[in-house]
Amino acid sequence: MKPPLTRDERQDAYVFELKVYDPDKEKTLEDTVEEALRQIEEKNYDAALIEKGIPRERIRHYGFAFAGKQVLIGSGPAMTEEKRE
Repeated sequence: MKPPLTRDERQDAYVFELKVYDPDKEKTLEDTVEEALRQIEEKNYDAALIEKGIPRERIRHYGFAFAGKQVLIGSGPAMTEEKRE
């Protein structure tokens, strides 16, 4: 059995949001990726990581957009305190 993970401020944390492309809502896969990244911010998915002591600058956001066999992945910065206000 592996020991539990310990907090290490030198390690990055990752937040993923996966979305299926909906042509009624988005024009392109890029729009779907942007919507995924926006959802990470709007729903404050970083909160549990920050609560565990992971610095905001170490949290990485990734949005995945799927359309059949096509996949597009985009990344965005973690929100800073200024962006949240």
